[in-house]
Amino acid sequence: MVKTKYGLIEGIEHEGYTEYRGIPYAKPPVGALRWKAPQEPQKWDGVLEAKQFAAKCPQEEVSPDTPWGGFFYREFYADPAYNVPMDEDCLYLNIYAPNTQDDKKLPVAFWIHGGGFGGGYGCEMEFDGAQYCKRDVILVTIQYRLNIFGFLAHPWLDAESKTNTSGNYGILDQIAALKWVHENIEAFGGDPDNITVFGQSAGSMSTQVLISSDLTKGMIRKAIMQSGIAAENQKLLFTPTLAQEEEVGELFVRETGASNLEELRALPWEKVLACKQKFDAAAMDLGVGLCLVPNADGILLKDTVKECYRKGEFQHIPYMLGCVIDDLGCTPDQVRAKEKGPLYAENEAFAQKCDALGIPAYVYYMPHELHDEDGKTKPAFHSAELWYTFGTYDRCWREMDEHDRSLSESMLDAWTAFMKTSVPGSDWQQYTKTQPFVKVFE
Repeated sequence: MVKTKYGLIEGIEHEGYTEYRGIPYAKPPVGALRWKAPQEPQKWDGVLEAKQFAAKCPQEEVSPDTPWGGFFYREFYADPAYNVPMDEDCLYLNIYAPNTQDDKKLPVAFWIHGGGFGGGYGCEMEFDGAQYCKRDVILVTIQYRLNIFGFLAHPWLDAESKTNTSGNYGILDQIAALKWVHENIEAFGGDPDNITVFGQSAGSMSTQVLISSDLTKGMIRKAIMQSGIAAENQKLLFTPTLAQEEEVGELFVRETGASNLEELRALPWEKVLACKQKFDAAAMDLGVGLCLVPNADGILLKDTVKECYRKGEFQHIPYMLGCVIDDLGCTPDQVRAKEKGPLYAENEAFAQKCDALGIPAYVYYMPHELHDEDGKTKPAFHSAELWYTFGTYDRCWREMDEHDRSLSESMLDAWTAFMKTSVPGSDWQQYTKTQPFVKVFE
């Protein structure tokens, strides 16, 4: 039993650790709270039975019927045991905490899932905290508003906002979850002054937004960015202006037929999602890359993420970052030739900036070959490292041999060592201009 600021919580006991599922970190963002900044959750009486995962934010389901969806469906979504229903009431987090017998405060790993800011959830089958707890690290996985629910910007919303901004609700959710953890994690045995924020793909991009924002100062001690960072290449994380994102929002509102904000908020979430899917193609025609993403509103972000990077206006804390061989922006020819793709260059550029600013940064690269069908192998693809960094390879349909298990152990040891000490291991040197060391996992 754990006593938090909001009430008592009871989790699921496992050997060596306790798992707490579906803890609310904000009020449900429904009705009048749709497209508003997250509100502090209400206290509860009695004991919260944190034994069931919460619903995920409404999103387009990953389907086996499309080429890209079919691949990722089989890889990460085919097991119904790890799926959850959809609902707007989705602002919950999960905690995996070791059963410690002393008063030592443990480091905290704060995980942000990927999914292009449009999909994903906190209890996907590749996520689990058992291996983190085994290494005396508390793991927190969160959910946040996605796609149109998390990133709609529109003049109607600006007008009712105290800051005259809109559209960054999904990132504000992440900040609310981080604040909840900062205020309550000590009750679970965690150290609120030793929180590492880490994420992959859009979760990594989110991490870069968080470390570029004044709203998170004092809450993040370290950060790990996996396969999603923007330095010199604008296309990898385009941060639109508020006006640009409002242009996208106008297309969506037109699709709904709503004539005012009250009508828009009265629409069932199923209708909202259906309208979002209809306007996707039109929004992409604007030519800005990913739509419905964080915008540079002057409040959350004072400038684009790329400009924050260029000017060194991001938190000066230790960083770990890297990518896999077949990652975002790679062409099939590059992968076949074992050439390093654009994300590799982005990681090096960010690490070079850190070195110039006197900030420790550690870079990795994963050219590992995974087992595929018919005795073939497949170069590590976008998201493939998650089986290894969470130690959940036994849930994967692919054959995992002793080398895969050993690789997972090495990666978990490095990730958790960094979370504990800011150094991922004695054999992993800091990246500097004179010694541009990159740790290779293969």
